[in-house]
Amino acid sequence: MIHLQINGKHHSVDVTPDVPLLWVIREHLKLTGTKYGCGIGMCGSCTVHIDGKAERSCQMPVGEVQGKKITTIEGIPEEHPVKQAWIKAQVPQCGYCQPGQIMQAIAFLSGEKDPTEEKTVRAMEGNLCRCGTYPSIKRAIQLAAKEGRKP
Repeated sequence: MIHLQINGKHHSVDVTPDVPLLWVIREHLKLTGTKYGCGIGMCGSCTVHIDGKAERSCQMPVGEVQGKKITTIEGIPEEHPVKQAWIKAQVPQCGYCQPGQIMQAIAFLSGEKDPTEEKTVRAMEGNLCRCGTYPSIKRAIQLAAKEGRKP
């Protein structure tokens, strides 16, 4: 039995420790906001936070995250500055990559209060978008950083 803390709730799942966290999140816990993209950790669609750090859940064995705080897109409040900036900047097109993009952006901004365009591009380069909304994603991240600095 594997014991997890996801989005502030405790879960127990009967899986082997080598099962990818992504499959536990989607198939066992039915939290389908985290997406399956490439399965090799290269596209970022499966990005979640593990103890506040952006990680690819498709490559993370569930046994390695017991006792750690896991957050999926469902655990991010709608009023979060990044989610609000995504709406204001009209980022989504097909929307498939957006949960992973948002999770990566939140982790980036948690350690970078005044991101330059270069730092933003570098932080987000592992998250792919087939629709090519990269300019809107950059705008949203800049907007979220600005909103987060307001007193």
